Amino acid sequence: MAEIVEREVMRYSPAGIPIINAKLQHASQQEEAGVLRQVEVEIHALAAGDLASRLEQVPLNAKCLFQGFLAKRSYRSKSLVFHIIDISVSSQTEHLDTGANHGIR
Repeated sequence: MAEIVEREVMRYSPAGIPIINAKLQHASQQEEAGVLRQVEVEIHALAAGDLASRLEQVPLNAKCLFQGFLAKRSYRSKSLVFHIIDISVSSQTEHLDTGANHGIR
């Protein structure tokens, strides 16, 4: 699971496609080489088209499952941005994430 911790105002591409930028935060406990490890990460994300409108409606700090892909922020950039292709808002208020198949994938 991950949370939306920041979200910008929706903008539109030159082709008129809605785009919204956000920052996602994930925290979990993962096992690596037989040892539990606390993992925390913040990542820049964006949603385009109908998903931009859906992301705009999700309350900040709501726990969500995001699916998408990583790409360079721009052609010459080495920074990554997570492109959201699906959002599922969790109905759970408390969740201990103990598997790599949760959160951002």
